Amino acid sequence: MSDNSDKTFLTPSARTKLEDELTALTTEGRERISDRIAEARAHGDLRENAEYDAAKNEQGLMEARIRQLKHILENSEVRQVEDSGRITVGTVATVVDDDGDELEFFVAPSENKVAGMLLASPDSPLGAALIGATPGDVVTYEAPGGTFSYEVKGVRVYQG
Repeated sequence: MSDNSDKTFLTPSARTKLEDELTALTTEGRERISDRIAEARAHGDLRENAEYDAAKNEQGLMEARIRQLKHILENSEVRQVEDSGRITVGTVATVVDDDGDELEFFVAPSENKVAGMLLASPDSPLGAALIGATPGDVVTYEAPGGTFSYEVKGVRVYQG
């Protein structure tokens, strides 16, 4: 297996979502901002034009997001996740906390956020503790709120 540790894992649906956002920002988004700036310019003196300043600020934020999306997409990898029985990036871990509550975490970078599903980034204390665990293991991690433990009940490849 080649070393892809510098690549961000993306599910196919996460990659499509990011590509769609980039397309929207570089087309309709830029057109909308251009129209807002032109309208604000028409109102006169740019030195005291709050509408112009707000539009230029929004343009800067949008361009920063476009650069961020391009960077993520250029440095990402969509790959098939193997069902090894171990928690890896791209799997869903079923765990039980100290209170007996069962939770499911999708172990993946934050760019893969799925509505209604808890995310454990591999860079987070929980995600790092879960990586490599198998059903029956107890993982413990330190977080700002204290020390937490989960018993791993199951692992499956994310399908989405």
